[in-house]
Amino acid sequence: MSTGLIIVIIVVFLIIVSIYNSLVSKKNHVEYAEGAVNVMFKNRYDLIPNLVATVKQYMQHERGLLEKLTELRSGNVSTWNVSQMNEWEQKFNQAMKSLNVTVENYPDIKAGEQFINLQVSLNECEAQLAATRRTYNSAVMDYNNALEMFPSSIVATFMKYKRKNMIEATQQERQTPNVGNLFA
Repeated sequence: MSTGLIIVIIVVFLIIVSIYNSLVSKKNHVEYAEGAVNVMFKNRYDLIPNLVATVKQYMQHERGLLEKLTELRSGNVSTWNVSQMNEWEQKFNQAMKSLNVTVENYPDIKAGEQFINLQVSLNECEAQLAATRRTYNSAVMDYNNALEMFPSSIVATFMKYKRKNMIEATQQERQTPNVGNLFA
């Protein structure tokens, strides 16, 4: 073999190794970001018993809502995939909207320090969850781009890497809320 051919083979090999390492890095970044989303869902999930306990003493006849929140807490959040998290989140958001409407009927709850602290914790958790979703979606976009762009698409096909789904807003979440109804 000639020296030129050996150099070309070495360069091609190094390019393939570089592409391979880049794809593995992107895949691992997606998995890390998905883990971060799971942690935030788990954090919010763990706040539910505190919410139920705080509200329970004021709302004895609102059992159905409290049971729904408790039911939403059953399951192993840490093993869920993105679609399972999205499905759970839709149900959780509906229950939380019902809770917020119900809480309006109990002024003592809103004035309680424990409830106020819980609301602050939930708001903080929601903000962190939104940030982790953005990080996850960014990692997925980067990963999916690498799977589709040449020449990494060739290596990705060989490695049998598949596209990942982003976390998306539901149809209900995409609608603009009627602010007038919020003050009614």
